[in-house]
Amino acid sequence: MEIRELHADDMPAAWELGRLAFGLSSPTPQSPVAVPGITRYGAFDPGGRLVGRATDLHHEQWWAGRPVTAADIASVAVLPEARGRGVARSLLGAVLRGARERGAAISALFPTVAAPYRSCGWETGGTLRTVDLATMALPRHRPSPHLSVSPGTAADLPAVAELYERVARHRCGLLTRRGPLFDDTGETAALPPGVDGLTLVHDGDQLVGYASWERGQGYDATAVLSVFDLFAVTAEAARELVGVLAGWQSVTPTLRLCLLGHDAVSAQLPLEIAREHQQQMWMHRPVDVVRAVQSRGWPQHVRGQVDFALDDVLAPWNTGSWRLEVADGSASLQRTDSEPTLRLAVQGFGLLYLGATTAQAVAEAGLLRCVPGTDPGALDLLGAGQQAELLDYF
Repeated sequence: MEIRELHADDMPAAWELGRLAFGLSSPTPQSPVAVPGITRYGAFDPGGRLVGRATDLHHEQWWAGRPVTAADIASVAVLPEARGRGVARSLLGAVLRGARERGAAISALFPTVAAPYRSCGWETGGTLRTVDLATMALPRHRPSPHLSVSPGTAADLPAVAELYERVARHRCGLLTRRGPLFDDTGETAALPPGVDGLTLVHDGDQLVGYASWERGQGYDATAVLSVFDLFAVTAEAARELVGVLAGWQSVTPTLRLCLLGHDAVSAQLPLEIAREHQQQMWMHRPVDVVRAVQSRGWPQHVRGQVDFALDDVLAPWNTGSWRLEVADGSASLQRTDSEPTLRLAVQGFGLLYLGATTAQAVAEAGLLRCVPGTDPGALDLLGAGQQAELLDYF
């Protein structure tokens, strides 16, 4: 089997494979194979037939104030007759190698089924939750005399992007929304496709909150107002936005949105009555553990050192004995010649890096082996900081 980047001549077969795998009914798109910010890989049998494909999205993720280069995976598909023969594993190994060569440190994906990715080193990081709220249950309030609320236009998009960054940059895992997949190099005269409206909240000349939304169809009991982004940097601005959304109750009885944990807006929402609309599990793994540790931000108050060994079959450059040192908001990962008493599977490394759990729980899951008498809690240092989240589906 040959694994290589896809060429223009391969695209009809690649789109057909995607149509079969994901049940698409649309005709083959005419988009070019060379898209900035995307690397497409294909697996070919000895006869030259395309039997698998995978896509590396060149993203960045915020990690405690620093952008970390990511290889986020999408569009993994294998021909039905070739499944169960290691095609996906070979593809993912090639994606990891190519991603490392271009400087990526970490990787995330949304799986249709977790087991194949878990066997390749990805592990569950969290869930992207989309919930429905009754619009009439949203709290109403007296408008603030200090704030102004207005509709936005395409000219406001740069300010909107800056506010998103203010909210996202101190968290872990959220996309930076920078780079070739997000940058608009032309003159933007309209809101992005699918966005019907933009609501802005200003404090003087400063944007302090915004919502982007799709009106949807109808005005009966089935009508839904879908909110794509809902961000504020103050509680007062969040209340203004929620009040505007509450005003839709006469024509859209349901508000649909994705939740960001413990932000200014969620504190204003009646989440106790939220109904789950959709849950999309996401998975994460390191591409290069040295970059993953050294390129992210760390809590300023955390200091410590721990030695551990790591096993990573699909990305062997990560395998070995390591010393993690954290201090003053930064960290380093250096190889050692010792034989540490703590040995992590790459999935365990991923769970701790995400802040998703504790070393004790990772050991109980069989992803961390300890010499008897060793306290696994020393590896909690690897998970210091805020638990990671994702808000953008890809």
